[in-house]
Amino acid sequence: MSVAVQVEVLPHGEGLPLPAYATAGASGADVCAAVQEDVVIPPGGRVAIPTGLRFAIPAGYEVQVRPRSGLALAFGVTVANAPGTVDSDYRGELKVILVNLGSQPFTVRRGDRVAQLVLAPVLRAVFLPAEGLPETARGVGGFGSTGV
Repeated sequence: MSVAVQVEVLPHGEGLPLPAYATAGASGADVCAAVQEDVVIPPGGRVAIPTGLRFAIPAGYEVQVRPRSGLALAFGVTVANAPGTVDSDYRGELKVILVNLGSQPFTVRRGDRVAQLVLAPVLRAVFLPAEGLPETARGVGGFGSTGV
């Protein structure tokens, strides 16, 4: 199934490809950095990387910004707020917050694939006040309560 998403290319994004799926079975479309000059992210640092793109996401959908596994494995670079959410009513430029969890500085160059975008349907909850909740086998067990 395909859903049309309008994309506006900003002046600093001209010449870069639109988000694209690398393979026929890919869930995420790679998005590129629209930096004007190289950006170095030091170990432990984070930077909002511009993409030069604005989106008109259809109502009832979001775009999730997810890390690229190759960057995470090879360099320790990931998306800081993964998955980031781009709401359907947001019309600003998409920026990817990259964080360097590695031990070496990481350089982002113009056109580098920095994240992947996944279009996803959104269900809206109706939050209702309750005096109590139904019991479950897990109960109030939190972090680590189901074992390792």
